[in-house]
Amino acid sequence: MEGFPKGFRWGVTTASYQIEGGAKDGGRGETVWDRFSHIPGNVLHDDNGDIACDSYHHLEEDLDLLKELGVTSYRFSVAWSRIFPKGYGEANEEGVAYYDRLVDGLLERKIEPFLTLYHWDLPQALQDEGGWMNRKTAEHFEMYCSYLFRHFKGRVTHYMTLNEPWVVAFPGHYTGEMAPGIRDFSAALQAAHVLLLGHGLAIKAFREGGYPGEIGITLNLCPKEPLTDSREDCEAAIRHDGYANRWFLDPLFRGHYPEDMWRFYEEQGLSMPEVTEEDGRLVSQPVDFLGINYYNIDFTKEDKSVWPIQFKTGFSAGNAMTHYQMPITPDGLRKILVRVHKDYHPAKIYITENGASYQEHPDRNGEILDEARIDYLHTHLWKVGEAIGEGVPVAGYFVWTFLDDFEWNTGFENQFGLVYVDRKTMERTPKKSFSWYREVAASNGKRLWEK
Repeated sequence: MEGFPKGFRWGVTTASYQIEGGAKDGGRGETVWDRFSHIPGNVLHDDNGDIACDSYHHLEEDLDLLKELGVTSYRFSVAWSRIFPKGYGEANEEGVAYYDRLVDGLLERKIEPFLTLYHWDLPQALQDEGGWMNRKTAEHFEMYCSYLFRHFKGRVTHYMTLNEPWVVAFPGHYTGEMAPGIRDFSAALQAAHVLLLGHGLAIKAFREGGYPGEIGITLNLCPKEPLTDSREDCEAAIRHDGYANRWFLDPLFRGHYPEDMWRFYEEQGLSMPEVTEEDGRLVSQPVDFLGINYYNIDFTKEDKSVWPIQFKTGFSAGNAMTHYQMPITPDGLRKILVRVHKDYHPAKIYITENGASYQEHPDRNGEILDEARIDYLHTHLWKVGEAIGEGVPVAGYFVWTFLDDFEWNTGFENQFGLVYVDRKTMERTPKKSFSWYREVAASNGKRLWEK
């Protein structure tokens, strides 16, 4: 393979809470992550996103860096509470103006906006009313999305309803390691369903409004492989796949939750969400694309002590690790792409996140020679090329991430960015991977096959 298909999109991804800062500026309302990150012990080093990368005040500089990077597309999220500080009501004009500047700045630089409508930062006021456990939140989400569809009509033509609803539902409501920090598996199942209802309502509003462009959803997906060849680990891997992958893929593409997992949860005595036939039709409306966020294969080992899922993720000997302790498993990206294409047949796939964290700082010459990240991206993009060669309709690739940012419950410990951000001065320094990725994008991937 000597390049990617014509029109292939090369991009980078960010999220509002992770880069914007300006937590109390411009009429922005409090979010669940503002509340969660200010509780001592919830985030590594007690970091928070009050300032993050301060992109709210460095917008033009960041836009110019995106232009210098040469990407054709930029995936970002809108902070719901900048538009509706309480989650609904009258739109906040200052918040809208900020995203107007962002969208118009991208278009002026010939960069296509890919807008994520929800990337985990629920307005705290809605959480106080039950958050994603309350079906009313799905209706508020539809109203918020419809406002953005109308406002950006003709300027934004690529939308993602949700980013990684699994994380919001399960780490957010089962393990409590993410906002809002609830520890109740039945609550997680309810939240997952309401999130999918919100997605369905947004898709319906987009279609009925006749808005130009495409709309889809982004899921974090990866193969769940047994840590050993034992029957117990093999069964645990199937259960892990149902818990993390099929629990969202099946309702989105088949209109119902996986029967084996529904039965398993009932056997554990869990309270299941109320799901109607209309819910199934709403959630499974056709999407124009599926976004896939991929980082690594999850190696799975049975563990009866982990209730109710009865497994844990282990480590396979021989895999190199990123600083985040994620195993580096590039072929897992090819595997999940081929599997999703074969089993669910999405019309189009974007790889909406892929990247690696390493600890990096400028050397004595002020340079950041992040060779490990370049190797990671190179090997994963090679596997994307192989999947395309196997017939998978991959239409774009977005690096996670543009800037070293606030990485949720690990704070600023994990640096995924192509651009280093000095935590004290907010000075931006492009890394070697920045220049490398610019060359890859400019060559439409041909640079990957050069010796």
